Amino acid sequence: MLAVERKMRMVEFVRQNRTATIAALAKEFHVHEATIRRDLTEIEQNGLLKRTHGGVVMMEQCNLDEPPFMERSTQHLDQKMRIGKMAASLVQDGESIIIDSGTTTLHIARNLINRTNITVVTNDMNVAAELRDAPRIQVILTGGELSGYFLNGMFTDHALRSLHVDKAFISPNALHPQHGLMHPEAWVVPAKQAMIQAAREMIVVADSSKIGKLSLHLMAPISSIHALVTGKEASEYDLKPFQDNGITVYSV
Repeated sequence: MLAVERKMRMVEFVRQNRTATIAALAKEFHVHEATIRRDLTEIEQNGLLKRTHGGVVMMEQCNLDEPPFMERSTQHLDQKMRIGKMAASLVQDGESIIIDSGTTTLHIARNLINRTNITVVTNDMNVAAELRDAPRIQVILTGGELSGYFLNGMFTDHALRSLHVDKAFISPNALHPQHGLMHPEAWVVPAKQAMIQAAREMIVVADSSKIGKLSLHLMAPISSIHALVTGKEASEYDLKPFQDNGITVYSV
């Protein structure tokens, strides 16, 4: 097993058990305890786990679980409505855009209904449903395997890789000024990466609870972000690193 794979599996092991001893990890992954200690040092530096005396626990700031859709849709609702309105204002008539799946991006769609001559590509069934009666908006569903409320998998990735759009609105599970956009589920990352690669500009929409957080899988570095739309609840301290990297930040 490669070191990078072992570290990822160690994080997943601790995620499932919430805590683990060095001895238990050494036994689980068939390596010496000294190797586990070196791995844990690197993992802790990345903010994914926290060392304790003789073991390791999950970091509170590490977001490795995504709540159900209905629960997420009501969390920070006022922020998401403001973010959606601001993000929609960044879309120009005549543009083609990608709208990522998510409870925040749904509010972008709701603010586009009366707009003109816009093409929206999405893998989110709820986003498509919001726009189904918008007469001057063309909606393209990516196709793919239905998982809850969104489409994913090989067909989704293939469709996205064949496109080029003006803007992609991406909603990460976690956004860190050093580590970039992150998500807890590996199987959804390829589609999100294909969305980013298909767009001339990538705009991140994320409520303040996502800022400064870490998750398990990297989607994209912050160097790929053109703009960030977030809630005014995010502190200047949290937003300054993004501004220092040349990212336009909209705090609404």
